Amino acid sequence: MTVNIYHDKDADISILEDSVICVIGYGNQGRSQALNMRDSGLNVIVGNMEDNYKKTAIKDGFETFSIEDAVKKSDISFILIPDEVMKEVFAENIKPNLKEGNTIVFASGYNVGFNLLDLPSNSDVLMIAPRMIGVGVRETFLTGEGFFSFIAVEQDYTGEAMSRLLALSKAIGTLKKGAIKMSFKDEAVLDLFNEQAFGPAFGRVLLTSINTLIDAGYPPEAVLIEMYMSGEMSYTYQKMAKIGLVKQTYFHSHTSQYGAMSRGIRYMKLPIRPIMENTLQEIESGEFTEEWEKRISKSKFKLIRFFATKQKINKLEKQVRKNLKMKSYDIFEEEPPTEEEIKVLEKISDEIKQFEELYE
Repeated sequence: MTVNIYHDKDADISILEDSVICVIGYGNQGRSQALNMRDSGLNVIVGNMEDNYKKTAIKDGFETFSIEDAVKKSDISFILIPDEVMKEVFAENIKPNLKEGNTIVFASGYNVGFNLLDLPSNSDVLMIAPRMIGVGVRETFLTGEGFFSFIAVEQDYTGEAMSRLLALSKAIGTLKKGAIKMSFKDEAVLDLFNEQAFGPAFGRVLLTSINTLIDAGYPPEAVLIEMYMSGEMSYTYQKMAKIGLVKQTYFHSHTSQYGAMSRGIRYMKLPIRPIMENTLQEIESGEFTEEWEKRISKSKFKLIRFFATKQKINKLEKQVRKNLKMKSYDIFEEEPPTEEEIKVLEKISDEIKQFEELYE
C-alpha cells in the first residue's frame, strides 16, 4: 500500500492570506492550533460558547464570537469540539451558517468517517488530526520540532481542497515532522483500536503485575515505583519512538535484555490476537459507533466509570502517594448512577454485573 507523507516543502501558506479562519472550540487543541496559525501569519478568530475558554481566547488577543457568528464571518472553520456534542452543534450552529465554497476542518475522523454528520455538498471537508495532545501541538511548534498528523480530504468542492489542506497543516506546524494522508474512517479506526484494544490489554497486564507482586508480599510503594511511578516506562516509550521498538533495548543492561527476551516467549501464545481482531471488526463495521450512539450506552458508561473509580488500585495508589509525600490529583469524584439510570440499565443487568465483578 502506497502512503503519501507531506512536509513543509509541499505547502504554500500564502494561498490563505485572504482567508478568515475560525476556530470553533478553544480547548486544548483549539487554543494551540489557533495560536500556531496566528503565529504563521493567518487571520484567525474564535467561536466559542460563553465559558472560561472564551475568556481565555479574549485574553490571548483573539476576536471572539458566538459559534454562529464566527462561522458566518469565516472562509475556513476548524471544528475542535468534543465528538459527543459534535452532531448537535454541527447541525444547529455550524451548517446553517456556512457559505458556498467554505472549508470545514475536523481534528478527528470519527463523526465524518462513520457518517454521523449531514455534511453540506458545497464545501471542502478536510481533516488534520494531530498525533499529539494540545499542549504538545503548541510546544513543538515553538521549538520547531513539529508533530505527526493524519490528514484527509473527504470532499473537494472547490478543486483546491488538497492545497488548502497542506497550507493549513503547515500553518499549525505538523509538516515540520510529517503528515500522512489517509481517509477519515481509517484515522478513526486506528484511534479507536488504540483505545479499545491496546490500551485495555496493556492496562490489564500492568494491574496483573502489580497484584502479583503485592500478593507475594512486596511493599506497595516499591511495586508502584518499579511499575510506573518512577517515570522509567515513559522514558522507554520515548526511546521506542526515537530509535525503535527493539533497538531501545540496548539502553538496558545485558541482564535485563536476556531476561526480557528469554522469558518473553512465554507470553507469545496468549489468546490476545483473536480478541483484538474482534475489536477491530466491531470498529470497522460501525458496530461500536452504533452502540455508543444509543442513550443506554451513555448510562452504561457512567456506571462503568463509577466502578472503575472504586478499584482497589485507586485506594492503594492514594495511600502510596501519601506515604511517598507525592501530590495527589482528584480530577473527579464519580457520582453513583441515579435511580432512573439504574432502571434503564436493568435491561443489561448481566453485562453490568460483569463490569462490577471486574473492577472489584
